[in-house]
Amino acid sequence: MKHPLKTVAVIIAHPDDETLWAGGLLLSHPEWHKYIACLCRKNDADRAPRFQQVLKQLNAQGIMGNLDDGPEQVPLAEDVVEQAILQLLPQRRFDLVISHNPNGEYTRHLRHEEISRAVIKLWHAGKIITNELWTFAYEDGGRQYYPRPVKTADLYIPLTYKDWQHKYHIMTKTYGFQEDGWEARTCPQAEAFWQFTSSGQAVSWLNQGGRP
Repeated sequence: MKHPLKTVAVIIAHPDDETLWAGGLLLSHPEWHKYIACLCRKNDADRAPRFQQVLKQLNAQGIMGNLDDGPEQVPLAEDVVEQAILQLLPQRRFDLVISHNPNGEYTRHLRHEEISRAVIKLWHAGKIITNELWTFAYEDGGRQYYPRPVKTADLYIPLTYKDWQHKYHIMTKTYGFQEDGWEARTCPQAEAFWQFTSSGQAVSWLNQGGRP
């Protein structure tokens, strides 16, 4: 019997997070049914239409929300973030969910951290059902360098040059980030993820501060 294609939800804060932290993985699996839920910037006249173009390049469907993303990073209530996620997902059951890490990917962005916690808690509460959760595994040494994939993460995936080149093209051409800017300089040639196969395992990780 032929196995069904994997259904994958990518739950991220901003248009570009899906590409920056997991674009190579998504490009390398054209057979996956991919749905990207972006929680912020729905009304951003520049980034929102670019996100729609990126969905086509990643062969994915997706949607954007409009959580507050002001520069002051005012904390959001947990239930607000959780409800925003549930409202954007077209279904509740996936083979794989990919999202941020409780520590974020660099020092620091509150929305990344809040969304990670919300995804883990929704999974543990049975409001999202998935066989696995992968959280991005990157660190910047407390702003000492551009974010790097964690080589000791559960999954460390070097990208083919073709996939990295396509990912870099999305970041610099489709999203329009400058080649000497933070996003382009960060754009990793390998991608890393922490892998969880039970919500209890993820909650324990969360309670330990999202650290190995």
